[in-house]
Amino acid sequence: MLRSIVCVFCLLLAVPSTAALARTPNHADEWNGAEINWRDARSGIYEASQTGRPVIMVFHATWCSVCKRFREVFKDPGIVAESRDFVMILVDADAEKEMNGAFSPDGSYVPRTLFIDSDGNVSDKLVGSDPQYPHSLAVDKPDELLALMKKAHGVYDMPHKESAPAASGEGRT
Repeated sequence: MLRSIVCVFCLLLAVPSTAALARTPNHADEWNGAEINWRDARSGIYEASQTGRPVIMVFHATWCSVCKRFREVFKDPGIVAESRDFVMILVDADAEKEMNGAFSPDGSYVPRTLFIDSDGNVSDKLVGSDPQYPHSLAVDKPDELLALMKKAHGVYDMPHKESAPAASGEGRT
């Protein structure tokens, strides 16, 4: 399974340079696209490969009532702030069946949230609490997703915002 995910990831990188142009996926506005910089799969994967930033890939379906509840989690200010450290990819599972099948390490259920490194590897350390559906996160509160986003800093060796160097002259006497 991991091999097929990495192969799809590599194939998407081989698309013409027009894929480098950032594209907003369909339905992004329903997932707080005004504050979260959602990408479609191709441009998001390209961006991750070029920047080294990890990916959060959310699979949804327009008919899914649980997905509609999960959308609200992305309006949380903490989620919005943390999303800036990731390449955020939104995938309509019905419209993008190939992508849905390629990134389904434990099934193609929705909503499904995957944490993926910039090489295309799905993390087995950044999963939800449900052992049967580990990529299904709490849909009514941001707590579980927010905790995983913060945990990702250690898993992916990402700098914490708090540890950013101070501007020159600050803190000097």
